[in-house]
Amino acid sequence: MRFLADENVYFSTVSLLRQEGHDVLTSYEAGLMSLSDPVILTYAQENRRILITRDSDYGALTFVSRLPSAGLVYLRIEPNAENQVHVQLLRLLAEHTETELHDLFVVVEPGRHRIRTLP
Repeated sequence: MRFLADENVYFSTVSLLRQEGHDVLTSYEAGLMSLSDPVILTYAQENRRILITRDSDYGALTFVSRLPSAGLVYLRIEPNAENQVHVQLLRLLAEHTETELHDLFVVVEPGRHRIRTLP
């Protein structure tokens, strides 16, 4: 799967996804550091990359402001729950195709993940 990792995503998460064979481009690698959330969301959408982030503001951008998205994975992750969230993230990726995720907003947290269809 093709991901764009927001600047706040842990390096361990990026490494995990890459080890699992996913194409992960970081915000730094894309030259998007310190740019606004709408710019990052637009970049992900234009490049058909699922945005993975720890920033809850993206939910409002997609559901309230109705900015288009190529899929969003919001990680509710704290350092003490990192492994639990990674287990759920891998479970999510095993259960859904990239095409399916392009239409979803997913919240991944310890012990579960919740899915909403994007507008």
